[in-house]
Amino acid sequence: MDVMILAGSRSDHEIVKKAEKVLKKENIPYSLEYCSAHREPERLRELVEGSDARVFICIAGLSAALPGVVASLTEKPVIGVPVSTKLGGIDSLLSIAQMPKGIPVACVGIDNGQNAAYLAKKILTLE
Repeated sequence: MDVMILAGSRSDHEIVKKAEKVLKKENIPYSLEYCSAHREPERLRELVEGSDARVFICIAGLSAALPGVVASLTEKPVIGVPVSTKLGGIDSLLSIAQMPKGIPVACVGIDNGQNAAYLAKKILTLE
């Protein structure tokens, strides 16, 4: 598997489908899991540490902690997709973009699962 898509909630499924469509079109093997960084931290740790994915796409709204937590658990690239929930998604975008030094997360536009998949493809071509 090249990419793992992690979504914080099943309510993020419409954004997940956007990423899946591109990954399927580009024939990039991926897996999908729904896991909340806040409600299931141990399960999230197990998913990330046990994954052979080369890139993680993390889709999250509101506080959007998921991409940052995943980035703290791996040295592999993490792409965050902010979801438009409250405040039109600006809150999620800022949460993902404002990571502390040493915990980088790439951030695509609000609800832009497609660009997350395209960015994952570009990252995979570097290896």
